Amino acid sequence: MSKDIIEIRWHGRGGQGAKTASLLLADAAFMGGKYVQSFPEYGPERSGAPITAYNRISDKRCSIHSNIYEPDYVVVVDETLLESVDVTAGLSPEGAVVINSAKPASALRPLLRGYAGRVFTIDAAAISRHYLGAYFPNTPMLAAIVAVSRCVAPDQFLRDMEVSYRHKFATKPQVVQGNLDCLAAAMREVKE
Repeated sequence: MSKDIIEIRWHGRGGQGAKTASLLLADAAFMGGKYVQSFPEYGPERSGAPITAYNRISDKRCSIHSNIYEPDYVVVVDETLLESVDVTAGLSPEGAVVINSAKPASALRPLLRGYAGRVFTIDAAAISRHYLGAYFPNTPMLAAIVAVSRCVAPDQFLRDMEVSYRHKFATKPQVVQGNLDCLAAAMREVKE
């Protein structure tokens, strides 16, 4: 996609880390020299309630300060949202949707309300349980959107995330490698 700004909309449920993943993506893009925006939008503020988060990533300063209504990419952290939320509303057919699911894209396409663009899936549950020992879907979903959108160079992303994780987990250095392995696995395993 050759445009000045890449816009990403995240759909998840409270407690699944969509907002945190959006912030981490902004940090990684910023470390890579990009201009960034990352912000959430909440409905009822409770665990399990649908939430939306947004990223704008650009090579130039961005003066737009609104929600994202026509995203280039959509990340769906919880596939149950496909039943109740039009996650592809306004989504560019040149972009893609990345869905946390063990199902193939072909099984989920009927739930996407006629979206004709690319559909990717990743089993974030299995990957996070394998590498992190628990269900943290935001970490694999973060890597998956980087792999699909190329909003940040994948190699640079992994290097920057190592720096970020070493700082974030300074008191728990034993968790850094698992998170890095989780990111790398997700980048390999996301599929169209």
